[in-house]
Amino acid sequence: MSVPIRLVAFDLDGTLVDSVPDIAAAVIQTLRELDLPPLAPEVVRQMVGNGVIRLLKRVLTGERMGEPDPVQLAKALAHFRRAYTQHLCVESKLYPGVWDTLDALQGRCRVACITNKSTEFTAPLLKALGMGGHFGLVLCGDSLPVMKPDPQPLLHAAVHFDLTPDACCMVGDSRNDIEAARAAQFRAVAVSYGYRQGEDLLALGAEVQLDSMPELLPWLEGSGLAAPGASR
Repeated sequence: MSVPIRLVAFDLDGTLVDSVPDIAAAVIQTLRELDLPPLAPEVVRQMVGNGVIRLLKRVLTGERMGEPDPVQLAKALAHFRRAYTQHLCVESKLYPGVWDTLDALQGRCRVACITNKSTEFTAPLLKALGMGGHFGLVLCGDSLPVMKPDPQPLLHAAVHFDLTPDACCMVGDSRNDIEAARAAQFRAVAVSYGYRQGEDLLALGAEVQLDSMPELLPWLEGSGLAAPGASR
């Protein structure tokens, strides 16, 4: 018999929140201030997922793992931080069913947010969306020395709640989430929307792929979600 799931950890961008419109607006403003050609929002969407530094490196080089001039990167980061701070939650919105799903999990298990987004953007975004109170733990891209796909943020969450990895589940939309979950021995749940960059998350090891957030609770219940009140 499988161990009951006692922790559900969620990625943020692309899983709970469609934040690309505001990220893209900040990127476009950054490029404008650097006198560089603009990028379409859909192009930016394909670059999101590994934190702001890697995003800007991709924006500046046009390559997934490109390395721009350090001086240019520093200028781009300064412009982006200012632009995104001013445009953090203008068009960003929760995906359908997210609010109800998070509400339904309260008191049934521990709930965490594990994102590669930096703290300076994550905290105000969660506050603006009214989501902060839903999470017993929020780990950002700069909370620890490493970020997803390294398993350490997930393992840190398990230790924080005094749980073994097999009692934990990671829900995400990208390779980073699935690889981190597999390495941490969390159960890995993929969502088919978000910023997957065209990758097959089931092939990467996701146990299941959901087309919408409302599908998560039935799957959890069928997979052994801890009984109501058994959140420890």
